[in-house]
Amino acid sequence: MEKSATSIMLVSIAIMAAFSGRGIFEFFQSYLMTSAGAKVVRDIRNKIYRHMLYLPMSFIHKDSTGAMVSRVLNDAGAVQALLAYTVKDLLVEGTTVVVLICVAMVRRWDLTLISILVLPVAFYFVGRLGKRLKKVSHRTQEKVSMLTETITESFMGNKMIKSFCREEDESVRFRDKNQDFYRELMRSIRINEASSLLMEFVGGVGIGFVVWYGGSLVIQRTITPGDFFSFLAAIFMIYTPAKRLAAAQNALQQGRAPLERIEKVLAEEKETGGTVPLERFEREIVIDNVSFRYDGTDDDALNGITLKVKKGEIIALVGRSGAGKTTLVDLIPRFYLPSEGKIFLDDLDISTVSLRALRSLIGLVSQDVILFNDTVRANIAYANPGASEQDIVGAARAAYAHDFILELPNGYNTIIGERGVRLSGGQKQRLSIARAILKNPPILILDEATSALDTASEMMVQGALENLMNDRTAFVIAHRLSTVRRASRIIVLDKGKVVESGTHEELLASHGVYEKLYHLQFDDARAGQIMNGSAASPELSV
Repeated sequence: MEKSATSIMLVSIAIMAAFSGRGIFEFFQSYLMTSAGAKVVRDIRNKIYRHMLYLPMSFIHKDSTGAMVSRVLNDAGAVQALLAYTVKDLLVEGTTVVVLICVAMVRRWDLTLISILVLPVAFYFVGRLGKRLKKVSHRTQEKVSMLTETITESFMGNKMIKSFCREEDESVRFRDKNQDFYRELMRSIRINEASSLLMEFVGGVGIGFVVWYGGSLVIQRTITPGDFFSFLAAIFMIYTPAKRLAAAQNALQQGRAPLERIEKVLAEEKETGGTVPLERFEREIVIDNVSFRYDGTDDDALNGITLKVKKGEIIALVGRSGAGKTTLVDLIPRFYLPSEGKIFLDDLDISTVSLRALRSLIGLVSQDVILFNDTVRANIAYANPGASEQDIVGAARAAYAHDFILELPNGYNTIIGERGVRLSGGQKQRLSIARAILKNPPILILDEATSALDTASEMMVQGALENLMNDRTAFVIAHRLSTVRRASRIIVLDKGKVVESGTHEELLASHGVYEKLYHLQFDDARAGQIMNGSAASPELSV
């Protein structure tokens, strides 16, 4: 009796140990597989993001912000389930099916052949369904990109949506796109469930034939009922991992869609720079017969531009909207490559100069100020992360930003919000100028830096810009008339060509395009002054 009790105790302990061991094994297996998948996705996201940062501007402008965000987050995230579970199922269930078939073949090869004869047919149709699933999965990822794009646009343009009372319209627009995503998702679910239904049908046909043929053998006493039912149990065990194998095949096809989208991005060529080092700018910039055409357009944005700019010159670029002013200055730091012609910096073709060396010599201040959701200090120091506190404050003083920064809740440690949402337009622009001053570049590009500001803010920013331009070579677009007047030369562009060049007085005396622009805007400015009772000097904008 005592021996029986001891045996029962040992069996109970063995069962508990076996279940505990199984639980521990499954825990580590699941944890490690998930961890491996998460690490791969982490590395993929890092690789995509880094690659995107080095892509040319032509690619960045070709795709929406939401689509690029979706590739980094959604497409890469979809790969995790593929790596964590699908690959494991393919290996484990595939091995299980092969082992069980071998065991069944040893017991009764004829019955085994009958039972598995339908599997190749099933896997063929599952493969066909998998190809359809891959196409649907491609469309599903595109719908996710569109959803991400809509959400991104809605939050970036929230003020505009509210000002036009378009909340309901935007809600309907999102609902329609969400419905499109739902439809594609349901198509993929139907294909998955059709695969499961197919495997159930095939399993039923295979087992039905086995029961009929095996039952006949039992009746004929060729095999015993015990052998037949033990063989039948083995066959039942084969169909469960076979179904999981079919599901894993579908998951693999679904995972291929985001992988192909990721590969497409990574296949895009990065910006190609030269290898020639360039530490300083000493003499002149030469734009030699440069033409440029944007991808997908038939007309040239620039046509045969030739211009020589000596060190220390201030070049004002004026002209009607679409004349090619911004396009021209974008070619200098090689945001785009000329379709024809070359640009030289101190007799060096900029296509042979390393991008880092070239862009370290150029400072950019534009109307569209880009600030990060970080402290004031970090945004100014973005131009020079190693700058001292004294240098940061000095740059802020030169940009007329120091006083308003001290009035912020935490001074230089104040978080300014996404794109500087907690600051006024003039304050954001002065931080942008402080950042450029801290960089201390010999070449400046000022692209409509004051066009969106009120008169008071503009006067403050104008003073900061004059400090910034001191002893530097500058290309100025759409500045105040006072700045245009003090420019070394004014270049008038029209339809991508230089039509006039000279000083303010020379161009007025020539009675050409510049005079028409000047009188048009001077008259508009005077009318505005009379209506507003102000006496601000007129602007020559684009």
